[in-house]
Amino acid sequence: MDNQITKKAAAVFANAFAASFAESLTQAAGASFLLRVLESPDLATRQGQPVHFRLTADGGLRGQCFIELYQPQVAALAAKIQGVPAEAFSNEHAGALAKVLTAAMAGMAASLSAEYGEVDFKVDRVEDLAFGGMFVVPLAASAGEDPEIPLLLYFDGQLLTALTPEADRDATAGARFSIDSTNLKLVMDVELNMSLRFGQRQLPLRDVLELTAGSVIELDRQVDDPVELLLDGKVIARGEAVIVDGNYGLRVTEVPQPIASQLGY
Repeated sequence: MDNQITKKAAAVFANAFAASFAESLTQAAGASFLLRVLESPDLATRQGQPVHFRLTADGGLRGQCFIELYQPQVAALAAKIQGVPAEAFSNEHAGALAKVLTAAMAGMAASLSAEYGEVDFKVDRVEDLAFGGMFVVPLAASAGEDPEIPLLLYFDGQLLTALTPEADRDATAGARFSIDSTNLKLVMDVELNMSLRFGQRQLPLRDVLELTAGSVIELDRQVDDPVELLLDGKVIARGEAVIVDGNYGLRVTEVPQPIASQLGY
């Protein structure tokens, strides 16, 4: 999908989310909140471990959007909502914020219904997510003189397609066909390096330097979680690890969005 069309489609959703979530936060905390959509994320404000919530759309829109916040900011928001002093992050803070997000969904559904028809949203908290290849929109929340709180919205391919007007979808499909039938044929035999990722882990330099034969590094993924297939650092598919003639292989079970769109076509 063309990047400008994608941005336009995602912006409709992001602006509706910003308005509804700001109103819900204002009502819950008793303080005026403002959410704004940013052109690019402010990396300096991203501190602590991420906390993720999933919005699942059904009805006139179908697909999923993932909200990423960070533990210190979630704790600060929950303190305002609950009217208590700020404390270290706990699951109780995430639960308090999930309730505010759920309350915001009615207003969000109403604002989108004129263009997309009746929409239902379900909110739940999720963990151990990897967002390679997904389209992202950064936002910032603020209340008075307090520091801004960063949020990221990640869109799956199904939701982006549902948000895109049919005329834009047709125009994009035509453009892709033109590329596929000419320029893309010229590089069909080019070999690409692919890799499988069973998990990852961030380590301080001190621990890296202390690695020796026999060291064990615990990854961030359970043994039954899907394995990721990466192309140039982007997740293009997920699946199950298998053995093929004595070699590792991957049985693909999920393609988050069309692979051609992730390559820019």
